[in-house]
Amino acid sequence: MTQTTTAYGFRTRLNLPYEQAIEKVTSALKAEGFGVLTEVDVKATLKTKLDVDFRKYIILGACNPVLANQALNEELEIGLLLPCNVIVYDDEEGGSAVSIVDPLIMLGVVVNPSLDKIADEARARLQRVAAALEN
Repeated sequence: MTQTTTAYGFRTRLNLPYEQAIEKVTSALKAEGFGVLTEVDVKATLKTKLDVDFRKYIILGACNPVLANQALNEELEIGLLLPCNVIVYDDEEGGSAVSIVDPLIMLGVVVNPSLDKIADEARARLQRVAAALEN
């Protein structure tokens, strides 16, 4: 399991089936103060809406209430970029892939230096989540 950095997030592979990977990701997020506010089952949605078969794939909307509150107090419209998305999907090799959005990249569209410290803290926490998944 090796963590890599993509153009907009952190990616790792888990030697766990999809359902167990979701549990591990949710637990690692919780350890860093994030809760999962939303779950989008992409496979089920594509099947229902388009009758398309797709791999197991979920988008978890993760939020750290303390950091979200700080960000919203600095920039009310920042809610457009919340929550932080985490994806888990079946990699078809018996394991799962996990990607976590990089808050610094996501907030790169916002010109408000007062958000930098908050984004740095969110990034550090999400990097620790990714590192915890490696163990």
